Amino acid sequence: MTFTYADIAKMIDHSLLNPTLTTADLDHGIQLALAYDVASVCIMPYYLRHCAELLRGSDVKASTTIGFPHGGQATTVKIAETRQALADGGQELDMVVNISKVLSGDWEYVTDDMRAVITTAQEAGARVKVIFENAYLQDEQKIRLCEIASELNADWVKTSTGYAPSGATDDDLRLMRKHAALHVQVKAAGGIRDLDALLRVRQLGVSRCGATRTATMLDEGRQRLGLPLINFGATAPAGY
Repeated sequence: MTFTYADIAKMIDHSLLNPTLTTADLDHGIQLALAYDVASVCIMPYYLRHCAELLRGSDVKASTTIGFPHGGQATTVKIAETRQALADGGQELDMVVNISKVLSGDWEYVTDDMRAVITTAQEAGARVKVIFENAYLQDEQKIRLCEIASELNADWVKTSTGYAPSGATDDDLRLMRKHAALHVQVKAAGGIRDLDALLRVRQLGVSRCGATRTATMLDEGRQRLGLPLINFGATAPAGY
């Protein structure tokens, strides 16, 4: 498989969502994302404004979560979170569907909840990734979510938060790519921990991956491409 460094670096949303990360850890992670020139930093909401300031002028997007991690917040709260994220410089937002309502089959609620966040964000020029949390869902529910996300013009559908019992699987990625409209991209999260896994899901049609082992994956990519390594020490926090 042939690839360039940009091909793989711009697949990665560097995840800084573990609740035990200190502000020093978050700053370190932002600088790592800049050094490796990834697609985005997905950071805890309270630190988004600072993150956006540090990323300003770069090609790395500032992103955060909405309704994280279980999606059970009232829609009005998700809208408030979205507006705060936009005010803080968020360019991409990862929202969790209301998992309880999906499992209850209340598709009208699920649709209205998704629409509220997608519309609010996109009207301000931001992009939205809709997180399903596939570990708890049946294939029929995943397919229906893909259909709704497509109807609402979501920017991505995403497998998981990274904190459920399981994350992205090849079968789920194939299913989501098959049933999401072509204008909707697919993001994998949870379990993508080395370069071969990143390249494998790329072949399945994945355009983004949530990752904490960013340095490990991209160092390996640079080695295979014969590029000099980026001297940036990093350890991966738990999660994803």
